[in-house]
Amino acid sequence: MPTDARPSSQTAIEDALLADALLGGGLPEEAEHHLWQAGQSYHLDEVAEAHLKQAEALAPDHAAVLIGFYRFYFYKGRLTDALRIAKRCLTKAAVENRLPPHWRDVRAGHAEFGSYDNMLPRFFMFTLKGYAYLQMRLGNLVEGRLAVQKLLELDPSDKIGARVLLEVVDRVELDDE
Repeated sequence: MPTDARPSSQTAIEDALLADALLGGGLPEEAEHHLWQAGQSYHLDEVAEAHLKQAEALAPDHAAVLIGFYRFYFYKGRLTDALRIAKRCLTKAAVENRLPPHWRDVRAGHAEFGSYDNMLPRFFMFTLKGYAYLQMRLGNLVEGRLAVQKLLELDPSDKIGARVLLEVVDRVELDDE
């Protein structure tokens, strides 16, 4: 997929997530090939999506495949599909971190959410941030706000920049009044 369409800091974080063995490592070579092909055929929606589906068939729920789908849907403006993938990522992140199954039940003491060095809690936080953002973009401001507030509860130092989303939803709500 075109790299110029993504902020470089987010790309670096996502690339680190993809590379980290804690998130599943061991992506089958054929699945990796399909992810690469999806990127190469990004401009051909049906072809790229078919490659993503083939990668998924080979490595269901692998973080690299989920992130591939998320990126594809997000940058194609298919936000409802991106949200569906974000929910799958939240489930995966909860399982990988041994967290309660629903993000609303997660508490700060469940993991080291404020530490940037801990990959799995960071995966959960970035996934929840993406979920919050998509909810807001789709007009679900209450759900988006709740997710952002959860992010700030889990990491009051706001290492992932959730506060900016809260400012956005505040402005949108003021404009609606």
